[in-house]
Amino acid sequence: MTEDERAGREAEVLGARRESRGRLGDRAFALNLREALGAEEPTATAVLRQRHGDLPPDTRTEDRVAVAGRVVLARRFGKLAFLVVRDRTGDIQLVLSEAETPADAFALLEDVDLGDIVGATGVIGTTRKGELSVFVERLAMLTKALRPLPEKWHGLKDPDLQQRQRYLHLATDETARSRVVARATVLRTIREELDRRGFVEVETPVLQAIAGGAMAKPFTTHHNALDMDLKLRISLELFLKRLLVGGLERVYEIGRNFRNEGIDRERNPEFTMLELYQAYGDYETMMQISQDLITACAVNVRGGLAFDFRGRALDLTPPWRRLTMLEAVGEAVGEEVTLDRTDLGALADRHDVYVDPVWGPGKIVQELYEKLVEETLRAPTIVCDFPREVSPLARLHRSDPGLTEHFDLVIGGVELATAFSELTDPDEQRARFELQAEQRAAGGDETHPYDEDFVVALEHGMPPAGGIGIGIDRLLIVLTDAPSIRDLILFPHLRPNEG
Repeated sequence: MTEDERAGREAEVLGARRESRGRLGDRAFALNLREALGAEEPTATAVLRQRHGDLPPDTRTEDRVAVAGRVVLARRFGKLAFLVVRDRTGDIQLVLSEAETPADAFALLEDVDLGDIVGATGVIGTTRKGELSVFVERLAMLTKALRPLPEKWHGLKDPDLQQRQRYLHLATDETARSRVVARATVLRTIREELDRRGFVEVETPVLQAIAGGAMAKPFTTHHNALDMDLKLRISLELFLKRLLVGGLERVYEIGRNFRNEGIDRERNPEFTMLELYQAYGDYETMMQISQDLITACAVNVRGGLAFDFRGRALDLTPPWRRLTMLEAVGEAVGEEVTLDRTDLGALADRHDVYVDPVWGPGKIVQELYEKLVEETLRAPTIVCDFPREVSPLARLHRSDPGLTEHFDLVIGGVELATAFSELTDPDEQRARFELQAEQRAAGGDETHPYDEDFVVALEHGMPPAGGIGIGIDRLLIVLTDAPSIRDLILFPHLRPNEG
């Protein structure tokens, strides 16, 4: 079909639907089910199937129900018609016969198109073929769809259109809807697990004078009344730590972060993070909490700890593997790697890993890890003991002052979490901020800003603590086997359509 033929066909369909809307008049858009059918609310399809799933073929019950949903299939055979309507829990068939259905309800079929939202009342039963159905007594148009849904209900196949017109993707693709349910399940599970452990959920500022807690580029806006620039937060960390100073010993927040950086299958400018902090814990505590949270989410979303991810089997059964960053890089390059090696730049060059001249040995090792190791870690792996240079907010390692008590959790080649034994020494924190400022002045792009107010808070005394941040969207990538983060964010950021 040519573009002109397709455009002509679309115009014809739109015209026919608008004619139908004209015939329906005020009945094209009902206020609610009560107005249309005298019913308070529809019964979910899943409830009906649970209640009557074992009915034998060709059976009628006395259970009179109301249902509502979008028409996804319509068939008519003379004096008998079948509609399949879809609600949030599944599909149910409506059966209308000229002999049994009131004339006004049967006549409405002339104006019912695929995609319309209808309501019906009737009794539950089964057809001769055993299909659970509502034998319609009353039928009402609740919303007339003036535009047809895509590809005759085969759904949107173009990933770009799936993201630009998410409402159509959701309306036509059960997998897309299941990912929304999976997100809700993960958030509910996390809250239940943390609430059970005595954590308090809080909210911290999205607009911040200093965007700290991570080394990333923020978005900047201007507050007119205060006449000052503000940043959209890049992390939840520093304000949550202030709450530890204030005596809230176990706190967490699930919120949006914003980073003015690239977009790929694991990165979006706007994303959801869980961050939690526990006084008198450390990064060992966070290892256990992360394992407990993620396995609980897997059980509730996938029904178990073993499932496929990106075409290969994945098993989250504890205990999870643990190794240091230096060990991980050493395995990748086939030789021992230490921070005091003077040839780290040459080592990176031999493995085609770019090194900026301003980077110190810790940053070079981190880059080797990110380029050579991270994506290869299939089984759940805790990569710990990061160089001090790249962990300005983590406590020095208890046995090696060149390292910090910092770990990343990687599952299926995806970094899901970062955790620290938190730095509580204000003098050390000030020195690390100053070091970051020197690196920024030397041309380093990814450095942490100096936050004097946070240092002052530490000077009032913050208890020893462990903290962790878990990327909710990335966790969902693994649990739902989604192609990219854009499939988990309902309305991801995209380039404008040309023209």
